[in-house]
Amino acid sequence: MTKPKNIFLIFLTAALLQACLKLQMTISTPPAAPTLDSAPQAESTPAQKPTAIQTLAPAPTLELPTPTATLASVTITAVKGNLNIRRGPGLAYNSIGVLYEGSAVQVIARDVLSKWAQVQIPNSDKTGWVSVLTKYSQLTGDLDSVPGFTTQDWPIMAYLRNCTHHQMYIMPGEIILPSSYAIPENEISINPGHYFVYDLDLPTLPEVKEFEIREGQEIEIVDDGSGEHRLCPKG
Repeated sequence: MTKPKNIFLIFLTAALLQACLKLQMTISTPPAAPTLDSAPQAESTPAQKPTAIQTLAPAPTLELPTPTATLASVTITAVKGNLNIRRGPGLAYNSIGVLYEGSAVQVIARDVLSKWAQVQIPNSDKTGWVSVLTKYSQLTGDLDSVPGFTTQDWPIMAYLRNCTHHQMYIMPGEIILPSSYAIPENEISINPGHYFVYDLDLPTLPEVKEFEIREGQEIEIVDDGSGEHRLCPKG
């Protein structure tokens, strides 16, 4: 009985040693770190705005050439003689300049009620008006392509009166002016300009007067071709 007892004790002792060894290994070995797949899912949170503002470089500016308005080229040339430049669009305005034969000027504007064009007076900082219907003007370009307006500065009428007993013939214009017997027809309005007066009642048509008249003036013819002098009644 002694031998089996001893064998049992040996087995018991070996079993106890083996159990102690396993326990020691369990305590000394740290638990394995969880893998990524086994890690708990975190609750999703909105992305945070960056604290620093990123400054973007400005896009390069493309410099385009500044468009320039192209004005229609409209000119007037004096032909067959000199052309009067008047202060308004009409023959009733004073002449304030001359466009000499062969000279050309740029048209600035046009009068919408008549065929008159505004131009720069040569060698001057002022402007004036010329007719495009006279034989002394030649228009190049489309007059309707320039700005148009209506003037509000009306002319001041000028008057010519015949105080003699003879009929008078006025040039230029081929105007027949009755004698003083035909009051009030012996007085007419006349455009500013340079004129010559001839005695129509004499066969030789002698010249009796040469005069220049301006806006607002009144000129009287007091001598006829025979030398007779008469004054016009006043009032």
